[in-house]
Amino acid sequence: MASKNLIYTGHLIDSGLLTVILNLIIEEGADYEITRFDVGKTPDNESSMRILLKADNEVLLESTAAKLTSFGVRAVGETEASWIEVTRDRAAPDDFYSTTNHRTELYFDGRWQQVGNQRMDAVIVRRDDGPVCVKLRDLRKGDRVLIGSSSLRVHPPEVGGGADSFAFMNNDVSSERNATQSAERIAEQMRELRAKGEKIVVVAGPVVVHTGGADALAALVREGWIGGFLGGNAIAVHDLEYRLFGTSLGVDLATGRPSFEGHKNHMMAINAVYSHGSMDAMMKAGDLKEGLMYEVLRTGIPYCLAGSIRDDGPLPETEMDMIKAQKAYADIVEGSGMILMLSTMLHSIGTGNMTPSWVKTVCVDINPAVVTKLSDRGSAQTVSVVSDVGLFIRALARVLSAD
Repeated sequence: MASKNLIYTGHLIDSGLLTVILNLIIEEGADYEITRFDVGKTPDNESSMRILLKADNEVLLESTAAKLTSFGVRAVGETEASWIEVTRDRAAPDDFYSTTNHRTELYFDGRWQQVGNQRMDAVIVRRDDGPVCVKLRDLRKGDRVLIGSSSLRVHPPEVGGGADSFAFMNNDVSSERNATQSAERIAEQMRELRAKGEKIVVVAGPVVVHTGGADALAALVREGWIGGFLGGNAIAVHDLEYRLFGTSLGVDLATGRPSFEGHKNHMMAINAVYSHGSMDAMMKAGDLKEGLMYEVLRTGIPYCLAGSIRDDGPLPETEMDMIKAQKAYADIVEGSGMILMLSTMLHSIGTGNMTPSWVKTVCVDINPAVVTKLSDRGSAQTVSVVSDVGLFIRALARVLSAD
């Protein structure tokens, strides 16, 4: 029987991670023996566990150990990283390590080194200035790619055991929480982030407009709370429709009733932009005087509208090249302290895929399945709020406007 000594240090018990680790070992068909377990006695104390991982063969042993890596379990001792050179653009060696979004360190050249540009679903490439995460499509012949996971230390965000008030709801999803109370706690975190100079990025869908939250979100942009804006063509189109015609998808937002021939209003809004050449030109001409996109343009915060096959128009500023849109999203997300994901599942998932797990993430949607899907993909730093997004944004803006 093959065996390997593993170690984990962190909040094993209050996070529930102990059960996850041991269950995974059994599910993989391997076995274990806990050879040492030091339990932290207070919430601030970490626990430490040593495991003797056992399997019928080396292949099963290594595959199980590799799966445990993403939970922060690592081999005892230090193993020098192994690299294989890429022989064809965009093609990694078969045994490449596929990254998580958790903070990662790599042991090579006799020391532990922080992996840069951390994101999930990438490979680790050795550069002259250190290891970095690189997407498969960006690999080039001659790059040196990490193989295996035995030289890694992965640090998932801690659940419990700390003083970070952001974990007040953990990853639980419930529609029975008070949206206003959630907004108050999130506002508290936003104040702390702004005081430290950290950027808050919004990923928003057109439902923000449909539910009457666009003015509140515009106020957050205007008052300097938002440092980056991500979305699709639709949120900009419907914000412009609302500013020009008072409707969203043809529904009068003041009365909640469909307007006469309102179905064409969003097309008229797109046409109005094209008559000026762009949203920016429309604003400078004085024909766009208020609203969410007006504030995004006026303040000059970085933004990207990522297009799709569904888009009407699209607007001139919408980026229809998906590779360029992904890069723009990643550039805007980089260095952020919080992401507010507001009722846009696909754009939120895309953003989550390029965001390190230590970035605080708030996912708001009326559909519990959406926030569950988002939280399942990410980290212990995700707060899920099941609520009407317009109600939530208005509550958040009210709390922050008092500052």
